[in-house]
Amino acid sequence: MAERDEPEIVGRRVQRLRVERGLTQRQLAEPTYTPAYVSTLEAGRVRPSDEALRHIAGRLGVDVEELATGRPARLVTDLRLRLTEAQRALATGEAEEANRQYTALLAEAEEHGLAAEEATALLGLGECGIDAGDLDAARSCFERAERRLADAPLPARVPALRGRAVAHYLAGELRYAVYLLESTLDELNRGGLHDPDALLLLYASVIGPYMDMGAAARAAQAAEFALALAPRAGDPALVARMHRSVARTLLAEGRLAEADASLAKAAELYRQLQLRTELANCHWMRGYVYAQNGELRRAEEELRQAQTMLSVQRAALYSSQVAVELADVLHRRGKSQEAAALLHGVLGDLSSERGAVHAAGAHRLLGIIAEDARDTEAAEEHYVRALSLLERAGAAGDLADLCRMLGDLLRRTGRVEAALDAYRTGLGHRTAPGSTTLGPAPAQPPL
Repeated sequence: MAERDEPEIVGRRVQRLRVERGLTQRQLAEPTYTPAYVSTLEAGRVRPSDEALRHIAGRLGVDVEELATGRPARLVTDLRLRLTEAQRALATGEAEEANRQYTALLAEAEEHGLAAEEATALLGLGECGIDAGDLDAARSCFERAERRLADAPLPARVPALRGRAVAHYLAGELRYAVYLLESTLDELNRGGLHDPDALLLLYASVIGPYMDMGAAARAAQAAEFALALAPRAGDPALVARMHRSVARTLLAEGRLAEADASLAKAAELYRQLQLRTELANCHWMRGYVYAQNGELRRAEEELRQAQTMLSVQRAALYSSQVAVELADVLHRRGKSQEAAALLHGVLGDLSSERGAVHAAGAHRLLGIIAEDARDTEAAEEHYVRALSLLERAGAAGDLADLCRMLGDLLRRTGRVEAALDAYRTGLGHRTAPGSTTLGPAPAQPPL
């Protein structure tokens, strides 16, 4: 038995249980041991062998694990089963119920000093925070999970590191999110810790930040590695998430049919696993694919379905992000008033610390709608707000285009010098994309 309390604690426990049962030291010891041995054990001056613990546990009528650790029999097994139930509740969209279960399980794991189960509960609470859009609480949970797993091998710490990176990414801290993911990938690959699930989770997670930073080459390479790792991964939900992420790089390369096929694979896996939040994200991405291909009616249908599913599951941040993309489709379909109303309705849920890239997208689209209505003052105000959000987030991929739009607006209103400044700023972002300012790429996995 590898794990047990210190001899003094075990001794006190033996004495307490013996007295509760009205046994003498002789009655507890016989026929295998002596009363003197039991006395020495109860005083904490000897570490009992596994055989001695089994004998004493049998005489006291308790489980050996309970005697050695103070934990009720089958506690760990029961906790792990209930953690799985909480994970299922979160995956099927019952975020509030999952949060309640994880909170109770965390308290129970802390009471019994079960570090691995504490970390699992904290990871679950972090994911609940991400779903609810409470990014500060999510980040705190992931950081606590990392601390609980400080002595564990790096692959075991990857879900907590990845969770923290996602929280920073959604808060608009793209560069720091990439740093966390890349440095972990580098450590895994250089150290020979080639855990397929851990590597796949990291490569799938870094694609989004790469794309938003304009680092398309890095994103494509991460997608290539993820696809190569997928056959070795043991978690089908992880493979589905990978397909959803890879679709972004395929879209950027104009490979729309392949992107749609990748999303179809992900959606089918999510349906089989009954993962409703992830399935909603697939509808979201398919809506984006259709929008890129000019199939606006189908895009609207997919995005509305995604928003309905996410709203039912109270995934506030994701729901607001979908609303921005739905508004873009509505505007392109000639429903600008409906689009503007939708954007104004969700802007309160988005900010520089919470969904910064989509907040910028909302202001950009409101600027376009204002320009169409000949309200240049409102359009300029929205473009400037969008620029501020994108600069803070480091989203170089969208900054250059927005600078061009602002420059065009300023030029049309006769402010040539201000327009030139906007164009110069845009050129600066165009010539220094994220791929040239991220530092060396992480070491490659042995594929």
